[in-house]
Amino acid sequence: MGNNSNSTNKAEVGGAFRWFHATSVNGGAMMVAAVLASYLSVYMTDTLGIPAAICSVIMFIATLWDAINDPMMGVIADSTHSKMGRYRPYFLFAPVLLTFFATMVWVDWGFTNTTAKAAYILIMYIGYGMTVTMYTMPQMAILPAAVKNDGERNKIITMGAGCCAAAFTVGNTFTPNITGFFNSLGFSNGYVPYMIICGILSFISFWGLFKASKGQERYLAKPEKNPLKGIGMVLKHKEVYPNIIAWVMASMGYGLMFSSSVYYMMYYYQRPDLIGAYMGVISIGALISMVVAMPIVLKIFKSGQRALCFSQVTTIALYVVLFFFGKTNFTFLCVLTFIASVTGAMQNALVNILVNDTIDFIMYKEGKTANGLVSSIKGFAQKCGNTATSSGILAILAVSGYVAGAIGQQPESAMFALNFIKFGAPSITGSIVILCVVFGPIKHYKKEIEEMKSKMHAEDSENSLKKAV
Repeated sequence: MGNNSNSTNKAEVGGAFRWFHATSVNGGAMMVAAVLASYLSVYMTDTLGIPAAICSVIMFIATLWDAINDPMMGVIADSTHSKMGRYRPYFLFAPVLLTFFATMVWVDWGFTNTTAKAAYILIMYIGYGMTVTMYTMPQMAILPAAVKNDGERNKIITMGAGCCAAAFTVGNTFTPNITGFFNSLGFSNGYVPYMIICGILSFISFWGLFKASKGQERYLAKPEKNPLKGIGMVLKHKEVYPNIIAWVMASMGYGLMFSSSVYYMMYYYQRPDLIGAYMGVISIGALISMVVAMPIVLKIFKSGQRALCFSQVTTIALYVVLFFFGKTNFTFLCVLTFIASVTGAMQNALVNILVNDTIDFIMYKEGKTANGLVSSIKGFAQKCGNTATSSGILAILAVSGYVAGAIGQQPESAMFALNFIKFGAPSITGSIVILCVVFGPIKHYKKEIEEMKSKMHAEDSENSLKKAV
């Protein structure tokens, strides 16, 4: 939706809220996510020696459960009543659990049995996923609870996107250098101190958000306390389904391209020495996408929906070229991949605009707050995409005949699979996102929703004036 022209130009939240909201999920926590997304699968198959098929099962079980518990967390967050607020309490505990599980998943206890290795990774990764759910739902939910103006929301989302891109740049491009540095200091596994540092950063941002968000949960109504009724309240509206599908596809599209990059360079391009350089191209492209390109695209196209369609159309065109000609020349590969990252990475932030639109739509239709629930449904959809991505990559490799460590000796079936995962599949998911956004019916309620938000803003201003008097 476009900017709310009826709202005041005065900012509804301060700079501290904006900064810590942007750096909470998208700071140290995102750096952890980037490392896990790009390096955990390779660590399991090539370092721990766990077969790709078993790794696929690990990722499937962990990410599927992670998706299932999202709606539970959404209902819990919406129904929380405490002196600290509805969503704020979760920011206190998030960095503690995040640091623990993110660190422990990399600890090698010397298990010689494959089943024991797999079971340990599964338990730690499930714990990590549940922690992400615990802090992501309240973090997404508190923004529409504190800010009703679409323009201000979009600015905060853009700021978070920039932080996300910076964290991903560090987490993906420099991880081999960072872990190698710690190994040179005598650590047996450089990932362990690396995760502790990321955890310290998350403490700063989440606790900062806890303090800055005090008294900011203003635009709330009574939630639906019954979990099943709450989910039914949202899902009974057919208008929300295109957004849900778009969340799944956006997660899959960028995830498939990104998470397969290490395998692509190592086995398809057969140049493991260029992995760092190639990941740097992707990460820097994503950083520019979030910090520079996304604000410009939003300004040109005026709405998140049109900006998202532009992002997908241009990225798909580049992916198709790379699918057929990506192996021609490394410079050619890097240039087109860089441009595709600039146009494509912004989708990860732009789909969050659809979250706010859906929250507003449910409040308009039902008169009830569903911030946490809608955020959790988005999280569920995103993690379904993550499940298909993480387990799907490994499953496809296992079926295609991929052989761990066999650089230059992969069968043709595995080579085709790697190229398809990297560029072919994301083109398909991007096309589906475009269809969902173009034909999404929530935009037809724009006028009514804007009137509702203006009324809520006026009521909040009136209440604030009464308190001041």
